[in-house]
Amino acid sequence: MFRVGEPDEPFLRSFLERCASASVTYDEVGATRNETLPDGYAHDSYRVDLGLDAFERGVDGLRAWQAHVGAGVAVWPADAAIIVGTDVVVTAKVGPAYALAPCRIVYVVDEPDRFGFGYGTLPGHPERGEEAFMIERGEDDHTTFSIVAFSKPAALLARLGKPVARSVQRRTTRAYLDALHNFVATR
Repeated sequence: MFRVGEPDEPFLRSFLERCASASVTYDEVGATRNETLPDGYAHDSYRVDLGLDAFERGVDGLRAWQAHVGAGVAVWPADAAIIVGTDVVVTAKVGPAYALAPCRIVYVVDEPDRFGFGYGTLPGHPERGEEAFMIERGEDDHTTFSIVAFSKPAALLARLGKPVARSVQRRTTRAYLDALHNFVATR
């Protein structure tokens, strides 16, 4: 959904409440956990090295939505817990408008050397698909942050402006990587 003017808390609360009873807008729930992403979607896969002994800082940043916040993208509610079933609205300024992207956390990975989650699109999201954010610690204690996604336009504006929408997606994903890297480096 696109909206002219910054959405306030009452609007976001109402918007998210309307999503609470909705299902995600795609069938392949959890597919970002797999090596092969579903056909019929654009696929994205990015990774950044967070360095040595960075796992706990990376997990703390991911739990606090620092990849999003540091990339200039708002998450509402800002303190949303990383648990299956949590709904959020990701909001990004696009020119004079704001893109509102409601998402639901569809899985969480919480292991000694891996932490992350995948969230899927809800009705009203400009795209349809899933995105996963994963922190992993290797045997050499190097930590990486990866983002894997599959998506296709859902909203008319996103379909009409598909090349622009894809460019915005790629730029935002790179900003997520940079933001979490910067968060970890300064802690």
